[in-house]
Amino acid sequence: MTVKVMTAKEITRKMMNKEELFILDVRNQDAFQDWHIEGEHFGHLNIPYFELLDGVYDILDQLPTDKDIVVVCAKEPSSVMVADMLSEQGVDVAYLQGGMRAWSEHLEPIKVADLNDGGELYQFVRIGKGCLSYMVISDGEAAVIDPTRMVETFTDFADELDAKIIHVIDTHLHADHISGGRNIAENTNATYFLPPKDATEVTYPYQPLEDGKILTVGATTIDIQALYTPGHTIGSTSFIIDEQYLLTGDILFIDSIGRPDLAGKAEDWVTDLRDSLYRRYKELSEDFIVLPAHFMKIEELNEDGTVAERLGQLYVDNHGLNVEDEATFRTLVTENLPPQPNAFDEIRQTNMGKKNPEEDKQREMEIGPNRCAIQ
Repeated sequence: MTVKVMTAKEITRKMMNKEELFILDVRNQDAFQDWHIEGEHFGHLNIPYFELLDGVYDILDQLPTDKDIVVVCAKEPSSVMVADMLSEQGVDVAYLQGGMRAWSEHLEPIKVADLNDGGELYQFVRIGKGCLSYMVISDGEAAVIDPTRMVETFTDFADELDAKIIHVIDTHLHADHISGGRNIAENTNATYFLPPKDATEVTYPYQPLEDGKILTVGATTIDIQALYTPGHTIGSTSFIIDEQYLLTGDILFIDSIGRPDLAGKAEDWVTDLRDSLYRRYKELSEDFIVLPAHFMKIEELNEDGTVAERLGQLYVDNHGLNVEDEATFRTLVTENLPPQPNAFDEIRQTNMGKKNPEEDKQREMEIGPNRCAIQ
């Protein structure tokens, strides 16, 4: 029986379409427990590869006969060998092309909305890492916000829509993934913007993005307005797009709020975090659609695959926005935090331009789940 190949994009579509899939993950148990492919109708079996070296006969009765089966490993080779062994036993099976590395890097572009006067807003869902990037397009021009290091995904997408990227923006200096902002700007001659309070140690040229600054896209002028909202970092900046959408970076998520400790300044920044969430955002329209820079779990995805919710609804449902006592809030965001992102300090140094690791090293630095939220 021929072994099939399944791509990260195909698994993403199955997840978003709520299809069934059974995943045989042959990584070590600690790697599986830390981070694995999730889906509402996905089943899992974690058997480390080394336990299958003598054959797969003993696990055959644990595999379904009525669902697609895909074997997953870290980079691909181990899953191919296990899939071959299963195929020899008559199992209809596939392996994940590129392994969890490919899963971590896949970006799924999804249209969020049509904007005024023919503009469009897209969300790029990095499904395996929980990162969310954005592109605003109008009249043949584009702005990219919080791009990941897979820069060709953004430049190719803009090319497909006959749009020239003119602005590249990071909401803050990221600590969980390597930004593609500088590379996109260099490749397209776009202007790269950073909040200046996060850029005091960067080694490259950028344009400062101060509170209230408005960038425009297209002749019909889609506005991107900066709103200074510190707390996750000292420079964290949100963006109001077309007076309808609020890009919150890593300050506010659908099911949680941003952590203030990734630069070792939790006690210093907790007051800023509360002020941004409980005052600055409260002054905005409840009808703004919140578009964060990360999500924590697949349950946060809407039916269309986007991650978005009304600001007013978040003030009802999000536990991080409903802590009346300031001392309790301080304890919530400074104590009992989840583990910090993998290689977060190296990632910060890379995003400052102080380090320039090879591509394989960058992949290694980013492997693992998103950990930008307090819970």
